[in-house]
Amino acid sequence: MSPPRHLHRGDRGESELRDVAFARSAPTYGRWISWIVVLVIGTNLLWLVATNPNFEWQVVLQWFTEESVLNGLQVTLGLTVVSMVLGTLLGLLLGVWRLSENRLLRGVAGLYIWFFRGTPLLVQLIFWYNLSTLFPVLSLTLPWTDMTLASWNTNDLITPLTAAIAGLALNEAAYMAEIIRAGLLSVDSGQVETTQAFGMSRSRALRRIIIPQAMRSIIPPTGNQLISMIKATSLVSVIAMGDLLYSVQAIYNRTFEIIPMLMVAVIWYLLITSVLNLGQSAIERYYARGTRRVTSTPRRAAAVAGDVQPQQEER
Repeated sequence: MSPPRHLHRGDRGESELRDVAFARSAPTYGRWISWIVVLVIGTNLLWLVATNPNFEWQVVLQWFTEESVLNGLQVTLGLTVVSMVLGTLLGLLLGVWRLSENRLLRGVAGLYIWFFRGTPLLVQLIFWYNLSTLFPVLSLTLPWTDMTLASWNTNDLITPLTAAIAGLALNEAAYMAEIIRAGLLSVDSGQVETTQAFGMSRSRALRRIIIPQAMRSIIPPTGNQLISMIKATSLVSVIAMGDLLYSVQAIYNRTFEIIPMLMVAVIWYLLITSVLNLGQSAIERYYARGTRRVTSTPRRAAAVAGDVQPQQEER
């Protein structure tokens, strides 16, 4: 439809500028300035670190793939995997108990979570390592009798490895229980009612319906816990467990090259956490299928406006 004849050429140009089809995004000068500032500061910091002789990068390269360092790295990864698996399984049980209608199960799970979240992990590791001072012998006896079914020397059972696994796994279970509980609560209550209407048992409903839907809310914080577990394994060095940090400390206690050896540990931790971040992102995208938001870009908006305008003109 052509504009009325009484409109002047200037009025016609102004009306065209007000048309959505001719809209343009505002200049992004602030974005470019922020990029330039960040690049300048980041490049300057990298240059200072790379050219600082006190870091002794040649020593870092010398010890980066040394055998004792790699052995400590294997211990760190092994502790992380075992402790995370055990902590997740126990946390799943505790999370389900927290939502149980049984008051006893809710109370036991709440007491467990309260204790292990309320005490420092370092204290728990030292406690497990020194358990023999409280119980020199661990035994299975019948309640209120002197009949012993089996007994073990505590020092034989509680080695640095078992103390590290027990401390890390039991502490992790308390946090995973709350993560899993929050994930289960994120599922629509109508799903639970539907499973009850079909006569499904609670355990089967959890396996088939509730837990798969809750994974979208459970995966991100679980990934964060896994990365935190990688770093938390450094605490086992206080109980003489030969992890990555302990191996590095053993080297700089002989060579007195403290900063370079600490940089070896820092770089290895950064590499591991970077790989875990990539894996977490891939898993999140897998469970977010069908729920992604369609983001609008200027090119997409212009294409949509171009498709809509001819339709309006045809009308």
